[in-house]
Amino acid sequence: MRKVILFIIFFVSVYQFAHSQGELNEQKKIFYRNERSIAFLLNSNGIGLNGRYSQRIDAFRKKVFDVEIVNLKHPKEYKNINQLNPSSRGFVIGKLNSVFIIRPGYGFQKEVFQKFDIGGISVRRFYTFGPSIALLKPIYYEVARDQSIVVEKYASNSDILGRASFFKGFNELKFRPGAFVKAGISFEFSKFDQVMHAIEGGAIAEAFSSKLPIMATRQNYQFYLTIFISYRFGKVIDVLNPNQEITNPGDFNY
Repeated sequence: MRKVILFIIFFVSVYQFAHSQGELNEQKKIFYRNERSIAFLLNSNGIGLNGRYSQRIDAFRKKVFDVEIVNLKHPKEYKNINQLNPSSRGFVIGKLNSVFIIRPGYGFQKEVFQKFDIGGISVRRFYTFGPSIALLKPIYYEVARDQSIVVEKYASNSDILGRASFFKGFNELKFRPGAFVKAGISFEFSKFDQVMHAIEGGAIAEAFSSKLPIMATRQNYQFYLTIFISYRFGKVIDVLNPNQEITNPGDFNY
């Protein structure tokens, strides 16, 4: 969590310094604004993608509808390469399943500091909650057995040569239900009022109906606390003029 906070403070400080002499914002302001956006997530135990629709409640608050999909790694897993066959796929000794989590969420966002000039930063806080759906896909390994190479799941007495194809095991998917609560802070720094660019950081508390069987050789967990940082970009929708076109086609290129 400390690294995430320090990164956000550093980013905001540098950006504010670089634009401290920014021009006054003479654009036509969009007051009744909804937002559509996507975000790339970097979590303390994986990576993911988030899609969000924010709907205006009043001048400072929005309802948030989003869905994200992330992969979940065990904190004690480490990738290995078979030194006798460096061209083989890397593998994690003792890993039973790859885990992907789908989180449909609902929540609220509040703007706590508005930007007033070009180059300024808007600060928002948000939280969402909802169900978590864990998808468990078995992992298969290429194993040397009886002077031949076979593909099978992890066994402690196996001579593992490498990981089998990622697509092996999708017909054996299993599901594990759960729930999550997510909270964070967003720093929105777009130069133009019709688009948004933001850096977000925060935490996710998550629980599942039972322990997720990720590893055979390590303790598995039912509860997770995840720290995340993300980059979000999208389009601002003028509620009074929803078909308005973006006037600066290059807005997304900076």
